[in-house]
Amino acid sequence: MRRRGVTVLLGALLTTLLSFGVLNAPIPYVVLGPGPTVNTLGTSDGKEIIQVSGRATSTSAGQLRLTTVGVQPTVRLRSALSGWFSSDEAVVPRELVYPPGESQQEVEQRNEEDFRNSQTSAETAALRELGYPVQVRVKTVTAGGPSAGALRAGDVVTSVGGTPVTSAGRLTELIRAKPAGTALTIGYTRDGAAATAQVTSREQDGRPRIGIEIDQQQPHPFTLSIDLNDIGGPSAGLMFALGIVDKLEPADLTGGKIIAGTGTIDDEGQVGPIGGIAQKLVGAKQAGAKVFLVPEANCAEAVRNPQPGLPLLKVGTLDDALTALTALREGGEPTRC
Repeated sequence: MRRRGVTVLLGALLTTLLSFGVLNAPIPYVVLGPGPTVNTLGTSDGKEIIQVSGRATSTSAGQLRLTTVGVQPTVRLRSALSGWFSSDEAVVPRELVYPPGESQQEVEQRNEEDFRNSQTSAETAALRELGYPVQVRVKTVTAGGPSAGALRAGDVVTSVGGTPVTSAGRLTELIRAKPAGTALTIGYTRDGAAATAQVTSREQDGRPRIGIEIDQQQPHPFTLSIDLNDIGGPSAGLMFALGIVDKLEPADLTGGKIIAGTGTIDDEGQVGPIGGIAQKLVGAKQAGAKVFLVPEANCAEAVRNPQPGLPLLKVGTLDDALTALTALREGGEPTRC
């Protein structure tokens, strides 16, 4: 009996050691959880996040909080099991966050670049909303090219075939929408006077072009910048744009409430989908948010992962978000997911 008891004890000890080793072995997954939320109308490291000089700004009684997702990059089985049974976390294959062939550092650098680009697009979209349109200005005209003799450096391109040019990207889209060899009516202003020119596109590098180099500008009589570190990805664009509008307009967009949200934004004010909506909803709820602005394309997923007492407002554009906030302030019923 004594020998059998020792055998059982050794077996139990070996099983425990093996179990401990298995539970602490790294696995090819990451755990996503609620990340920090940031009030874009507030401060970070003692400095205002949205900084404006040369123009008076307004203050808000509420908050406009961007939301983030926290990533646990190195996961052991014990953590994965905990995440699988958690209602606040998600366990996903590592390659969805860190694609094969890219290091963690490379992914983080790309996320930082996306974050900077989201700030630039937020500024462009917000300034457009505030009445400062984008100007697509001709920098140079290719000698002997399609636009030689028709356009000049300094011209502001306003339309192609009667369709307004609202950004540099839009001009490129309109030119490429027609095959090379198409005669295009280019609207422009020169020294403040409007005019049109006929320019026939030519194929270059496999694409139709009109032989100009352009520069996108957005003149406004004040300086504007965003200063926030340690956050990556493009999903803060919408909340930055709303923060800029709130600061530069007398109306308090928040109505004194904590408003949370997420969504990419482009120069035209279109709001795009993001990842980690379920975790962002948890973070918003923990931050005391009263409503959550959801990109239209994320509505179905958000509805599947609701937080009690946190209404989900559907937005497809910056205008949609502003309309929703106006409805909240005035006691109306904004569009929900």
